[in-house]
Amino acid sequence: MATSTSKSYYWKGFRDGTPFIFVAVPFGTLFGVFATEAGLNIVQTMAFTSTVFAGAAQFAALQLLQDGTPTAIILISALAVNLRMAMYSASLTPYLGAAPLWQRAFAAYLTVDQSYACSIVQFEKEPGMTVAQRMAYFVGSVTPITPLWILATYLGAVLGTRIPESWALDFALPITFLAMIGPMMRTPAHVVAALVAILVSLLCAEVPYNLGLLIAGCAGMVAGAQAEVMLDRRKALP
Repeated sequence: MATSTSKSYYWKGFRDGTPFIFVAVPFGTLFGVFATEAGLNIVQTMAFTSTVFAGAAQFAALQLLQDGTPTAIILISALAVNLRMAMYSASLTPYLGAAPLWQRAFAAYLTVDQSYACSIVQFEKEPGMTVAQRMAYFVGSVTPITPLWILATYLGAVLGTRIPESWALDFALPITFLAMIGPMMRTPAHVVAALVAILVSLLCAEVPYNLGLLIAGCAGMVAGAQAEVMLDRRKALP
């Protein structure tokens, strides 16, 4: 019975994650095109996208690679862009932390914006889910995206500049994040964190090597945490 229930949650996650393929496919295709333009061959491009599996960090690293940025700065910038994954992991730990080690390692690889956005909403909506059910849902939410992301990257790398500019594949990046941000603005602290991060990122737009993103991310986290502390104190007042 438990296995059957886990399967049903897997397919629920699959259904919830499916809409993201409409942005993951053009996003992955665009990365394949950019990677070949940056001088990577198909093997290097596919190894990059399969091992890193983090679109925004991949784009940031490619841009810096094209600019001739030192390797150390490329790595730091890519890690900075991907810093949100550490926050995602910390947020998911209360729900998935009791799973076996191999499952947690697998989940760590599959932790992307879409799987986190779907899962955290589902876990908070149904707090009575078992760890097995949560893990099934989590894996299901990213199943439609993972193979299509890799396939789309391959197609982009093969087709390269033959894809017309009129297709405007670069629309996928902002739309992906806009679609995920809305449902996650559930508390005033979330809103404060988002607004502060946006403001600081605009102020730090001229900081070299995309390091402004790291500054903005840290500022957003600090502001959100402080807002949550202040709200908790206010609730505790008689």
